[in-house]
Amino acid sequence: MAENIFDLVVIGGGPGGYVAAIRAAQLGERVVVVEQRATLGGVCLNEGCIPSKALLDSSEYFSLARDEFAGYGIDIEAPRLNLARMQERKAEVVTKLTGGIALLFKKHKIKHIQARGILGGTGEGGRRVQLVDAADGLPAELVGRKVLLATGGQPLGLSELPFDGQRIVDSTAALAFTEVPEHLVVIGGGFIGLELGSVWRRLGAQVTVVEMLPHILPQIDRKIAATLQRALHKQGFKFHLQSKITAWKEAEGGIKATVTGPKGADELSCDKLLVAIGRKPVTAGLGLEDIGVALTAAGRVQVDADYQTSVAGVYALGDLIDGPPLAHKAMEEGVAFVERQHGRQTRVDLELIPGVVYTMPEVATIGKTEEQLQGAGTDYTVGKFAFLASGRAHCLAATEGLVKVLAAPVDGRVLGVHIVGPRASELIAEATAVMSFSGSVQDIAATVHAHPTLAEAFKEAALAVEKAAIHG
Repeated sequence: MAENIFDLVVIGGGPGGYVAAIRAAQLGERVVVVEQRATLGGVCLNEGCIPSKALLDSSEYFSLARDEFAGYGIDIEAPRLNLARMQERKAEVVTKLTGGIALLFKKHKIKHIQARGILGGTGEGGRRVQLVDAADGLPAELVGRKVLLATGGQPLGLSELPFDGQRIVDSTAALAFTEVPEHLVVIGGGFIGLELGSVWRRLGAQVTVVEMLPHILPQIDRKIAATLQRALHKQGFKFHLQSKITAWKEAEGGIKATVTGPKGADELSCDKLLVAIGRKPVTAGLGLEDIGVALTAAGRVQVDADYQTSVAGVYALGDLIDGPPLAHKAMEEGVAFVERQHGRQTRVDLELIPGVVYTMPEVATIGKTEEQLQGAGTDYTVGKFAFLASGRAHCLAATEGLVKVLAAPVDGRVLGVHIVGPRASELIAEATAVMSFSGSVQDIAATVHAHPTLAEAFKEAALAVEKAAIHG
């Protein structure tokens, strides 16, 4: 095989792209990944999932030391914030993990080219990919028998509130503040805005959330979202729901914004305004139109069950295609794409993709919500268990929240699990496993859970579906 011809050319080194590359190499393919960044991992590792969780954990420890340690019998002097060191630690975490992916590429003999990849026509051996802004000495183009598009997403903006990187910022900039804002206004009550708002609120900022809908987290079970909103309100968040910014102007040190809602107009002064209204796929500059790759009405790449686009030999996954824009969804699709090329019937069930909000308390959810079941006319039963009745939650001094299990009334099959409370991000894994095997509340009830653990709350909620909870 010629030096620049590969079995698989991946454009994009994020979660979907690098996982697909590794799995393909494991199955004997010659693979190259074209990524604009010097480091692998995409937005998730470099600018999103990992750095945000590093700051969330650091800010949580700071707030616990400041506000909660005395209640545990730990007397310390008031902690002092070293934001520069906190940001350094975040960068160290990112560096370790991006370096880890580089080592995996070396282990599996995967080539990484720092460049921008653009789809070209077909040539001898497959589809041509032109390399733009590549280092000297690299070829001008590659050829792949298969080309996988895995370029991910980017923040959505508002034309009336253009990003300037200083006062009006996106999620990337909000992870890199060198000073704690006095007042951070967050446009959007989704998980990104609430997580970043949590970081800066814990570190001392005033945080105000402006959301057009009558509730935060629009895709989440209403009771779960309302419970989180109450918790965040107690932490000092302010909410303007059914509201939007209708006017704004520059002011000394920041912005003055007019927020209009059900009770009329209100003026907010802030030094930072974070626009966190969602993300959009990165499709521009790939040459999709030139080779005829079809897009959906929503602007995503149209693919079939094998992740192939409308153009033979060109594939796409992750944020580029339908489904929630989540790193773990892209990773699973990376594996499924490769294994289907090797004759396996691997598939990703979009109904069984867990979602997590890393606030305090955390939110985690999988499957249908009550609102969705009601809208579809589906019969269901409900079991709930509050962490207030959990021994482990009391030991952790984290009793806020609950577990809700939704099940089919006839056979007890679990239809949805929704958690707001301590370590919800970890607890949802058991629910995902049960639902992946079409498990029932009876299966959960028959499973021994260690005591005392937070996981017992899941079992108790399952028992509550049949009014058999012991501790609730």
